[in-house]
Amino acid sequence: MPHNLSTESRIVASLRQIIRAVDLHSRRLFERVGLTGPQLAVLLEVGQTQPTSAGVVAKAVHLSAATVVGILNRLESQGLISRRPSKKDRRSIDVSLTKKGRKLVESAPSLLQDRFREQLNELAEWELLMILTTLQRVATLMDAEELDAAPHLVSGDMHGDGKETTTGGPHL
Repeated sequence: MPHNLSTESRIVASLRQIIRAVDLHSRRLFERVGLTGPQLAVLLEVGQTQPTSAGVVAKAVHLSAATVVGILNRLESQGLISRRPSKKDRRSIDVSLTKKGRKLVESAPSLLQDRFREQLNELAEWELLMILTTLQRVATLMDAEELDAAPHLVSGDMHGDGKETTTGGPHL
């Protein structure tokens, strides 16, 4: 990054690099496995906790129940999960991986936040706190501190109906 830019311009450029990295990872993920980041996160969670319910998955992946139900609809239409009445409580629906879903989970790449968390774990506590404080301040400067955000690094818009659209990321 050119040092002749103002400090403010370099900050904005760094934010754009981060957004671009997330967007590129999301596109590669979709090209490789045909799923978006949230879809893969839901599929992986179902694989870890099956049989499970949409509500349990929603809490685990930090997405709304409506969004998870929409994602489960898409995963079911792709033959990756199945839903059946629970044997324990007939009012509940159990979600499980299909054979095709298990195969995809076994070969799925890690999510971006998984690798990022591994690298964060290598930092000293003071570095983590400095990054956290700085990012929280950036969120405040962007009037974003009240926005609900899941701990998943994905691009695109998430609609309450579970429909994800790739927007190419926000423009700064």
